[in-house]
Amino acid sequence: MITESQVKELIGNMESDRIERTLSIREDKLGPAICAFSNDFARNNQPGYILLGVQDDGKIANLKWSDEQIQTIGNLKSNGKILPQPSISISSVFKIDEGEIIVIEVQPSPYPPVRFDGRCWIRLGPRRSIASVEEERILTERRASFAKTYDLLPALGTSLKDLDLDAFRLKYLPAAIDPDTLAENGRSIEQQLASLRFYDLNAQTPTNAGILLLGKNPEFTLPGAYIQYIKFAGDSMLSDVLYEKKFTGALIYELKVLDDFIKGNIIKERPVKRDSFQEELIRNYPYWALRELLMNAIMHRNYESNAPIYIYEYAEHIEIVNPGGLFGEATPQNFPNASDYRNIVVAESLRILGFVNRFNYGVKRAIHELLQNGNGEPEFDLTLQTKFKVNIKVRKDWLK
Repeated sequence: MITESQVKELIGNMESDRIERTLSIREDKLGPAICAFSNDFARNNQPGYILLGVQDDGKIANLKWSDEQIQTIGNLKSNGKILPQPSISISSVFKIDEGEIIVIEVQPSPYPPVRFDGRCWIRLGPRRSIASVEEERILTERRASFAKTYDLLPALGTSLKDLDLDAFRLKYLPAAIDPDTLAENGRSIEQQLASLRFYDLNAQTPTNAGILLLGKNPEFTLPGAYIQYIKFAGDSMLSDVLYEKKFTGALIYELKVLDDFIKGNIIKERPVKRDSFQEELIRNYPYWALRELLMNAIMHRNYESNAPIYIYEYAEHIEIVNPGGLFGEATPQNFPNASDYRNIVVAESLRILGFVNRFNYGVKRAIHELLQNGNGEPEFDLTLQTKFKVNIKVRKDWLK
């Protein structure tokens, strides 16, 4: 954690490609600054610092920061406006002279280019600007040596012919990139795909994320890349199978199919009479809870496994099982308050396409929705080494 003496040293330094002073916590001010430090175009390989409460000339403003304002700053990490999700830490409030100062420390991202609202910002010296085509290409090529997550690795043996390029151009690009950047010329289809982590320029092949999201036949390359739904008549696997369905194909299409299936086939409603003889419409499961938990499985599953995601619907509960246990910083002790991303591009894609609203929020929202609906808390089995399993009970009065 940064110390007060270090803060004073930062205040004394001129603005550079590692320091920015500002009095504003507006999203359109802090977002581009965090994005630019994350991209680390100058290759400092060191964090950048945003000094809140310091004027451009280095003088400390007479500002006080409330808890609400600090929370607003923290939301920039998880609200999905900056992609990939930035690595930032926010200091405690430092009281120096007559004012209060907050320091935002931004770590260089290993997965550039980083964008804020679809725009790629960089910083050279005190200048911050939107990256040119050439500058963005440099960031894209730099990423190759840092590809640590499976979805970033090249899908060897595949080519552009294996991707649905129309879906990319017409559906994904307009959602991911701002209109001004889209209007610029000079980007080949390979460069456009690579800037969004769907293509590896060095290997000249799509990445695993490209195959998952845009592949014409993802299961051919990644055998476990599908979701298997099975509905049982009773409350165990020994009971009769009433219905089963396999969801396979590019996520850019299948996510909507899954969403519609949850609403149309799993969620049931019926009226019940209350003491006042008025009818109340109740649901067996809350739609948003099931959706969030399923999207969580798609984001965090291990795509190296040949096993699919399973959705088992029983008479009195639903189980969602996906390959891959807790990952990275997420542990049984801090789950669901901490999260890490096994598939950063898949997570980013779900946010861009509108199936995830905020990062590190879905499970907590699902728990809240289930409690509100009368289902009780979901049961997470965190003891499995190679799987993640959640058990969701039907609403308590549904079977009466």
